[in-house]
Amino acid sequence: MTTTPWYRTTLRWAQTNLTEIDPSRYDNAFWRQHWRKTRVQGVIVNAGGIVAYYPSKFPLHHRAEYLVDRDLYGEIVADAREEGLTVIARMDSNRVALDFAETHPEWICRKADGSPWMQANKYITCINSAYYAEYLPDVMTEIIERSSPDGFADNSWAGLPRSRICHCDNCRKGIAAEGGTLPAVVDWNDPVYRDWIAWNYRRRTWLWEHNNAVTTAVGGPDCRWMGMISGEILNNCNRFIDLKEILSRSEIVMLDHQRRTPKDGFEQNTEVGKRLHGLFGWEKLIPESTPQYQLGSPAFRHASMPPAEVLLWASAGFAGGIQPWWHHIGANHDDRRQYRTAEAIFGWHEANEDILFDRTPIARVGVVWSQANHDLFGRDRAEELTHAPYRGSTRALSRAGIDWLPVELSTIAGSGDRFDVLLLPNIGCLSKNDAETLRAFAARGGALVITGETGACDGDGARRSTPALADLFGLVPDGAAMGEIGDPELDIERPLRHSYLRLTPELRAVTYGPHDPAAPEATSQRHPVLAGFDEADTLPFGGFLPHMRVENGAEVLATWVPEFPIYPPETSWMRQPSSDIPAIVASDALADAGGRGVWFLADIDRCYGREGSFEHADLLANAVRWALADRDDARIEGGTGLVALTGYTQGSRRILHLTSRVVTAPVPGRQDALVPLGPIDVRLRWNDASIPPVALRVSLADPQVQRDGEWLRVRVPRMEAHEIVVVG
Repeated sequence: MTTTPWYRTTLRWAQTNLTEIDPSRYDNAFWRQHWRKTRVQGVIVNAGGIVAYYPSKFPLHHRAEYLVDRDLYGEIVADAREEGLTVIARMDSNRVALDFAETHPEWICRKADGSPWMQANKYITCINSAYYAEYLPDVMTEIIERSSPDGFADNSWAGLPRSRICHCDNCRKGIAAEGGTLPAVVDWNDPVYRDWIAWNYRRRTWLWEHNNAVTTAVGGPDCRWMGMISGEILNNCNRFIDLKEILSRSEIVMLDHQRRTPKDGFEQNTEVGKRLHGLFGWEKLIPESTPQYQLGSPAFRHASMPPAEVLLWASAGFAGGIQPWWHHIGANHDDRRQYRTAEAIFGWHEANEDILFDRTPIARVGVVWSQANHDLFGRDRAEELTHAPYRGSTRALSRAGIDWLPVELSTIAGSGDRFDVLLLPNIGCLSKNDAETLRAFAARGGALVITGETGACDGDGARRSTPALADLFGLVPDGAAMGEIGDPELDIERPLRHSYLRLTPELRAVTYGPHDPAAPEATSQRHPVLAGFDEADTLPFGGFLPHMRVENGAEVLATWVPEFPIYPPETSWMRQPSSDIPAIVASDALADAGGRGVWFLADIDRCYGREGSFEHADLLANAVRWALADRDDARIEGGTGLVALTGYTQGSRRILHLTSRVVTAPVPGRQDALVPLGPIDVRLRWNDASIPPVALRVSLADPQVQRDGEWLRVRVPRMEAHEIVVVG
């Protein structure tokens, strides 16, 4: 008899993150009741690592201050088993106290001068030492033998970030065994440093495999060690977590993604779920730690998060295939509002399991990302160079109501005809094989929307003389780049930030406004990429532009207007109103290969990700719509930019998530209100001549449904945090 393992069936999780005082006040009866009220199926229970919540046999395994001889961890496990719950033993392992460090100084990370790396008053342990290879496996073995948990998670398993080089003997000997040496300083131009980066990635992957070998050998084949993984791609880069390699070895992701930023709205949680599922499969689960306490700076660990914030974050996660996991810091709180938030969300989740699992995305647009690109092209400026373009591209598509999926660069070759359009946001590093894969995609009719310096470097980060794929558009380098990438905090008077794009053909001679003797005659219509800008011949830019010329093939849609003064106002006029330097080019047939293409040489995706100029978002969305050529399966029609769409198919049904993009609070983590939206019109391609049943699973309202040729138009009268349209 085959039993489906817990990591395929546990859909809702709970965690009371114990503190050292909790053994003196933990209310077993209350938390059991709360598990039942919130419909959870699994619990994450503090076991050991920095702090042990059971009487460990290891003398240096620090027991919680108020534990005495109590086995609080064991009690909670016993309670959970009586409730029929899955149990994950939580570790937090990468730091130790002074007594431990004095007993095993050889296990501590060292600076170049031999002094220890520390975090607060704790000593950071080296992942290349016996602490990770032997001691922690012995602790996990003890935990399994005492309580048989279903698996393990670890909050901080990956060790030092790449900004800190460990010079301990373990690292020195370990890298030497593979023919390398430790770098003296952080320097991406030093091949020794880049080799050290690659070695550290391999070591984290080794540790993942090692821990799983330990837990499955002692606890059985389904006793998986899962670490915890951040949803932030740059954080994973910083911690040497190779997502593709790690997730290929994973049956479930315990996702620790909580941080809000001023630049990322709630839709970032949808993006994270889609990106991780895209790597390790849609049949697997991604429970996400969802704090019931306030985030921000500082994070008020014992204050209740507004329910609106929790719901907006959780529902955005549901759209990306994420499962809920409530999380409290401490077992007793004076602010008891936080105990009320999860029940409704988790109850709704249980009632709607049938539409939240066993489904396949329908998006025809793929937004390409690459961890190697963030490392080798972004380097120490990845937030500006590579992440901001990705952020800008994905936010622009969500704003336009276009359904899209993240697609990791190396997986494109195996995606078949999954996508009709690939958007490459400043993917500066393209290997020869990557470039050939993209050429083949275009040759079979796929469309490419490319931005910035895509393909400027090879797969190792070395500069090419001509960017890969430039020949598809007939582009040739023609001098130094213009503008600068810049920083949003730059002084407003810096001229390099005050440049523009001139659209072609120019139309101001036939639009309302004063007579301009320099205005050329309007001789033709504009390309669809420029739709909506008929009354503007220039648009703001303020970014970076590699200097290229078009030798053949592509049509130039916009050119660069050089920077000019901002202050004083009397000096703010265009010294050079036009140039012949292309900023946006488009082609109906990429090098006669068949696919459409747009290349935004002007890095408007980065500009939008940084500053949010609506024109840049509209240009990106227009380009993708034109490239799609009406091949999409679902869209938001005439949207206001306040609702994002994510679609799935499930047998004969279509499941469309609508999630709010409204952020009203200027400080992340302080969203305290839900803003009603609507009506919202959704279009869905539906080939059956009949009108199928349509249900709204959140509001339970009756939608208006009309047929328009091969499309269904569904009007959602009103939504707040989210709505799910189920068709069929």
